[in-house]
Amino acid sequence: MQFKSIIILTGAGISAESGIPTFRAADGLWEDHRIEDVASPEGFARNRALVQRFYNLRRAALSKAEPNPAHKALMELESYMRENGGEFLLITQNVDDLHERAGSQNLIHMHGALKSALCTHCERRQPQHSDIDERSLCEHCKTKGSLRPDIVWFGEVPYQMGRIEAALARCDLFVSIGTSGAVYPAAGFVRAARHYGARTIELNLDPSAGSALFDDSRLGKASALVPAWVKSLTHEA
Repeated sequence: MQFKSIIILTGAGISAESGIPTFRAADGLWEDHRIEDVASPEGFARNRALVQRFYNLRRAALSKAEPNPAHKALMELESYMRENGGEFLLITQNVDDLHERAGSQNLIHMHGALKSALCTHCERRQPQHSDIDERSLCEHCKTKGSLRPDIVWFGEVPYQMGRIEAALARCDLFVSIGTSGAVYPAAGFVRAARHYGARTIELNLDPSAGSALFDDSRLGKASALVPAWVKSLTHEA
């Protein structure tokens, strides 16, 4: 086995082929909404109903999406690393659950998850598969109307950054899949991995903003690139 510790970072590009819309359009809108209105604490404070409706629709749409070959290939790579005594960590910027449904286990949702709710009263989380509204009840503190989407909005700190930074210091291969390279702190992971001596690979539909920082950049659809790359890694002599 060539690599002992692999970190994978995935972005919107890996789920786009499963029918999940990418983060924002060229006009700066996110599914016809201003980012500031639906993805910031200030937007939530101004119009809770709008924000809840926006994520309720996204949660409902997620039920119609299925993992694609790229998601499944990463599950196979994780199994291969585990069976051979290696270390594997999948970090995703996506809030969908397609990695879990494909079978991935060692996974960090650094930007939160659609199928989770956060209580603004007791700050605990709970699984959330249905809509959230003013009648929704926190299952921990029983406060009504206190739930919000468990999503990291602009101005908030991504989840498990300490664990991520420690893993970046140990890995010998860092792979970015389907990311724009423009959203921090994730966009800075390749610099950190390089600093610690890891090999870096980008698998993307188009060159990312940080493409020049990677040792190897391969362009194409994730559903084709990722399975081929995983097969080359797991079948090498």
